[in-house]
Formats: sequence, C-alpha cells, structure tokens
Amino acid sequence: MELLKKEKYNFEDLKEIMRILRSENGCPWDREQTHESIRNNFIEEVYEAIEAIDEKNHELLREELGDVLLQIIFHSQISSENGEFDADEVCGDICRKLIIRHPHIFSDVIADNSTNELSSFQVLSNWENIKIEEKGYNNTREYIESTAKSLPALMRAEKIQKRFIKRKVIEKPGTEDILKNLRENLSELNERNVNEEDVGRLLYDVVSLANEHNISAEQALYDYNKKIIKKM
Repeated sequence: MELLKKEKYNFEDLKEIMRILRSENGCPWDREQTHESIRNNFIEEVYEAIEAIDEKNHELLREELGDVLLQIIFHSQISSENGEFDADEVCGDICRKLIIRHPHIFSDVIADNSTNELSSFQVLSNWENIKIEEKGYNNTREYIESTAKSLPALMRAEKIQKRFIKRKVIEKPGTEDILKNLRENLSELNERNVNEEDVGRLLYDVVSLANEHNISAEQALYDYNKKIIKKM
C-alpha cells in the first residue's frame, strides 16, 4: 500500500485513510460509527486540546489538534457516504465565510475615518452583523435562540446576555444594579427552600457581573477550580 511508504502525510492522506477505515474491508468499529455515536468523542477531544493550551504544552497541543481534526474528517466521511457533503465542501464553506466576514481585508470596506484601521471591537461587531444578515433571522427571538444550546451553561448565558444588549432587548446594566439584584436574590433565599431556579437566577446575575467587567465567567470558574485544588 502506497500509504505505508510515505514519510510525511497531509490532509489528503488523512481523508484517504478515513475512507479506507470506513470501507467494506476497513475497520469494523469505524464502519459502525454514526454522527451520534461519536458525538461525545468530539467534545472530549476539544476539551483535551483546551487543556493542552492551558498547560502551554505545545507538543501535546499538536497531538490533540490532530485528534480534533480526525473528528472533523470522521464526520465529513460519514456525511459523504450519505450523499450530504464531504471534507472539501467543509473547507470551502469556512473559506467563503472567512472572506465574507472580513470585508475590511477582502473588500473595499472603509475603516475608521481617522486611522483607516478597524479595532478588534469593530471587527467582532461587523462579524456578528454579517452573521445576522447571512442567517436571515426573522426576529430577535430567533437570533437569541440560535445561541448554541450545547455550550456550557455559563458560556451560553454570557452570549445570550450580550445578544440581549446588542438587540436592545435590555439596557446594559451597571455594576451597582447587578449587585443590587444579587443581594435581593440572596436575601430571598433565607426565607424559603432553595430550588434550581433560585440557583440559576443567581448564576445568571454572576455572569452579568462578569460581562460588565469583561471577564469570562466560564474561565473564571475554571481557574478558581484549579486554585482550590492546588490549596489542598
């Protein structure tokens, strides 16, 4: 087999290897898999790549990114067999998306009048506006509901709040207003049994406080978990 003789492999080789593994004479396990059966594998590989980033372990990151790429090729191969799309179409879609959502790079969009440069904030704002236009949401509710449901709850709350403010569903709260809500909600907990909604409301307020100070609530809790364990 030609693949056995190669010293270096590339993206095309990975696609071919996965095609072989999924073929009639390929691996029994690989042939049996579906999008649903390897769903959690995808999640695990992404989190392992994140851990490598946090540990600043570049060799491990290289390995984990390979595992993430494998999941992408795996899902693409399954869809290709189903006549839906293939890996090249996945690449094509993301290339077009990057070009369309970076008009300040790939078109004649005029940037800031004084500096002729876009700030990072403006770039992100433009990206979101172009995304909204692309998706063709009929109303604000559709836009808010499109926030990925599979995100960790703290991350999803952060994005939902930012979208509420962007679409002017709510006014941007100040720190004092947020702390006032937290104090009121905490005082109510002393008067009755705590339930799931109570905890959810408190967490939502904490995310709001984090957003106000440009802090990722998800990352803050992640870092604090590590700190607590180190103290043991």
